[in-house]
Amino acid sequence: MINAINKLFRPNHSSTITSNTAFFIDLVGYLAVMFLIREVYFSEFNFIANGLFWSFTTLVFASWRMRVRQISWKDLGLCIPDDLMKAFIATVATLALTILLIILFEIFKDVIETPLSVDKSDEQAASKFGELKDNWWFFLSLIPFIWLQSCLEEILDRGFLLTWIEKTLSSTIFAMVIAVVLQALIFGFRHSYDISERSITVALIGLAMGICYVAFGRNLWPLIIAHCVLNTISMIERV
Repeated sequence: MINAINKLFRPNHSSTITSNTAFFIDLVGYLAVMFLIREVYFSEFNFIANGLFWSFTTLVFASWRMRVRQISWKDLGLCIPDDLMKAFIATVATLALTILLIILFEIFKDVIETPLSVDKSDEQAASKFGELKDNWWFFLSLIPFIWLQSCLEEILDRGFLLTWIEKTLSSTIFAMVIAVVLQALIFGFRHSYDISERSITVALIGLAMGICYVAFGRNLWPLIIAHCVLNTISMIERV
């Protein structure tokens, strides 16, 4: 069984088609792990602990496939930016584009003919994170784990997922556009497993992150910082 799995995932660089197929097989395996691992939930631990377990498990799989393909996290942008001013601009641009897309969605969502499920994330926050209302010490104890999860999501969704979709489709401009859109849709869907206000909002966040990732030199740190800022604001609103 193990030999069969290794043979399936073994790289073969004999042709472009074979290379694309290898990345596609990696991608299918990655998505399978990413979604299936979420069926495992340890009820004795809170939502954040389970979320970190899911992300780290997916990270292990992604790191394995990167090692086989001889691609490092540095190659995907997990490195200190060469130009700090450009990184700052990228962070601000990411935040601005994210906010703009969310505002536009809030303006135009009423014209969508298909009714969308209402975003109930605020109502579910207490069951996921615990009671945060007027509890700043609890907030401060949670926020480092929120930042860690934000970091992992950018590494996995923008760094690995976007890149692997792109490589599966031959790394053309068309492939880049498809990769940016597709990773955003996957990012939104796995946050609620439906088509709702929440899934669309999260998808728009993923879209903004993906656009800025490819537009500003594919460095992950501006996205990580922007993601941490957005999640911090979201958590503060619940205190």
